[in-house]
Amino acid sequence: MAEEHRNVQEINISQEMRTSFLDYSMSVIVSRALPDVRDGMKPVHRRIIYAMNDLGMTPDKAYKKSARIVGEVIGKYHPHGDSAVYDTMVRMAQDFSYRHMLVDGHGNFGSVDGDQAAAMRYTEARLSKISMELVRDLNKDTVDFRDNYDGSEREPAVFPARFPNLLVNGTSGIAVGMATNIPPHNLGETIDAVLALSKDEEITIEELMEYLPGPDFPTAGIIIGRSGIRKAYETGRGSITMRAKVDIEEHANGKSTIIVTELPYQVNKARLVEKIAELVRDKRIDGITDLRDESSREGMRIVMEIRRDANANVILNNLYKFTALQTTFGVNTLALVDGQPRILNIKQCLEHYLTHQVEVIERRTAFELKKAEARAHILEGLRIALDNLDAVINLIRNSKTTEIAREGLMTQFNLSEKQAQAILDMRLQRLTGLEREKIENEYNELLALIAELKAILADEEKVLEIIREELTEIKERYSNERRTEIVAGGIGFFEDEDLIPEENIVITLTHHGYIKRLPASTYRTQRRGGRGIQGMGTNEDDFVEQLVSCSTHDTILFFTNRGKVYRLKGYEIPEFSRTAKGIPIINLLQVENDEWINAVIAVEEYDKEAYLIFTTKYGIAKRTSLSMFANIRRGGLIAVHLRDEDELISVRLSNGKKDIMIATKNGYLIRFEEEQIRPMGRTAAGVKGISLRDDDEVVSMEIIEPGANILHVTENGYGKQTPEEEYRRINRGGKGVLTCRITDKTGKVVKVKTVTGEEDLMLITIAGVLIRIPVEEISETGRNAMGVRLIRLQDKEQVATVAKIDDEEDLEIEEDDSSSEGETETVIDHDSDNAETSAIDEDLNDEDIEE
Repeated sequence: MAEEHRNVQEINISQEMRTSFLDYSMSVIVSRALPDVRDGMKPVHRRIIYAMNDLGMTPDKAYKKSARIVGEVIGKYHPHGDSAVYDTMVRMAQDFSYRHMLVDGHGNFGSVDGDQAAAMRYTEARLSKISMELVRDLNKDTVDFRDNYDGSEREPAVFPARFPNLLVNGTSGIAVGMATNIPPHNLGETIDAVLALSKDEEITIEELMEYLPGPDFPTAGIIIGRSGIRKAYETGRGSITMRAKVDIEEHANGKSTIIVTELPYQVNKARLVEKIAELVRDKRIDGITDLRDESSREGMRIVMEIRRDANANVILNNLYKFTALQTTFGVNTLALVDGQPRILNIKQCLEHYLTHQVEVIERRTAFELKKAEARAHILEGLRIALDNLDAVINLIRNSKTTEIAREGLMTQFNLSEKQAQAILDMRLQRLTGLEREKIENEYNELLALIAELKAILADEEKVLEIIREELTEIKERYSNERRTEIVAGGIGFFEDEDLIPEENIVITLTHHGYIKRLPASTYRTQRRGGRGIQGMGTNEDDFVEQLVSCSTHDTILFFTNRGKVYRLKGYEIPEFSRTAKGIPIINLLQVENDEWINAVIAVEEYDKEAYLIFTTKYGIAKRTSLSMFANIRRGGLIAVHLRDEDELISVRLSNGKKDIMIATKNGYLIRFEEEQIRPMGRTAAGVKGISLRDDDEVVSMEIIEPGANILHVTENGYGKQTPEEEYRRINRGGKGVLTCRITDKTGKVVKVKTVTGEEDLMLITIAGVLIRIPVEEISETGRNAMGVRLIRLQDKEQVATVAKIDDEEDLEIEEDDSSSEGETETVIDHDSDNAETSAIDEDLNDEDIEE
């Protein structure tokens, strides 16, 4: 009995359940539900195509029973239910499900009315022609193979995929805790986008949309508006509004007819007709006198006769509202990248596919090179034998065994074992003059081929050129016209921006570069010394860096530490809840790995009399007309030329006649007239604004308004405001005056701002806690005072940044004297492998960011 208990292990049931469920989740995610970004296929799709190819069910062969295919897949590669395999194969053979069918089906494979396919014993199938492009060169070591479920067979981990199948045919799937839903696209347009990316790796998503304007559904239909497409392409998530293609025919008797000829993707026609009939029966839609489904092999046709006194357009609008004649496609571009699920924007999808193709071509070239070198090696031996024919024949004739002859050839003529064996295997007919000439010609051709293959492997541009040629060939062979029409707006065809309501918003950006927008009324005013509300969920090493208030129609300029500027419209920044993290800004802007954003300006219009003032960490200042930044491409422009190791810290708008204030972290400040900085070009370096003392650097630059106060906030939560009259003007380039008494209690200066007393101040800690207090509650003291406590900080917590918010103009404020603790919600974390980023907006003073 004691012996039996030795085999019993005590485990923590909670930990065991957690571990087992995570293992199960990853198995579903990787092995069943999500596609690989390289070939756009889930394992079951890949196994069906591979099994059919392995069985020789190619387009030039006869159809085979579907049951035979399903049995092959289940028995060798996919140990799951036969219905799962068959249903997947059926979908790949439906012209209303796949933009380019991968299976050529023979028999009843279902219909757009929702009819099920016939049983697998009745239907037949073979690979379609375009499927052969997925498996082309599979036997040339282009991809890795792995063991099947029992180790008895080998299967490819991914297909060479000579066209971008992930986008061309799309996919959908539900894993554990995540789901994917990628729409199909036009083959020619998708290939054009890949070609454009191969020629310009800096191309923007907006520029890619010139080649790939949007999804192209197999059922055609109409996409309303481009804003949903743009959001989906830029962030990996979005909602695309689809409508049926509808015509209204007017008749001489005053009646009209609504005719539907195309449906939105994945809409069941039979259910749609039933829904319309139900609405008419319940009198929720009045005016339809007859409803007929006249669809046939020639195409779809749903006819609705309209009563003479009814308005067909009004009825159609109600149909859009209450039926699937208008629906949405929720895009969620989730795919496996190196075995890990990731949300991808459209450019990342194309980049991963292009990288895969580069690897495929390089591996194929290396395989062909190895094969050519092996053959050339044999031919070199044959040439030696032909050049020494009498000696070779004499050696072979005098050898008692084959082994002795082989050793003799290797020793006497310095041949390898393979060359010697090839000579022994050579037929006598190869000794004729014509055969000798063939050997010589083949050898010379191989030498040229070897040189060409080595040149390809040594030059990535040659590899890209091969990819372009092969993609262009596939486009010419298989591409067809776009089916889905994209219209710019609703019934009136307005521009997207005109359809977006103009409203005040708040944009937040974290230290690690997660950006979002939310309504301006999100935050409540609190009294000085309150604890604050939780502004967003953060990781341990991330915190909210800054906050900017603007309009949805304003242009947002993003300035980076490397002196570049990028732009976005306010509405182009995705909206999230208050506690959500947002999305990585690298999904919206093409910042470099060693580049982060540290200044943000909201611009309503480009006034020629307005200027941008720039300040760097080492005290360099520059003034440039705002109009020089009116035309900024999505790839960014150089905004200021920086000297070695310097960084852009702050950017402000001015009318050219203001006073400038530059403040440092050790509590010094200089004030001088803006006109002391002459206007310069966009890429100029600037002039000295302040001379820094040892171990000091610039943290803020502000425009001083007459009668304003200078407000300081330190990292330990202390602050004060001082009248601007106490800071006299001096010449640009001076060392400045002491403006704040720095102690261990206060910490270094975080921000210096100009205030009037009518604003609110938003303090943001490194833990993501926000507190909003009226500036008028902050004590007014002299230049050398330490200040008062503005926020109660926990141990090791510090103020990260400060935002100034105009109470009545910028945000709608709900007055509340009580402090409240916000709840944190769980959100999907958009993966980011790029460098951490940070930013400061127009209303924020800029600080030095230490990575």
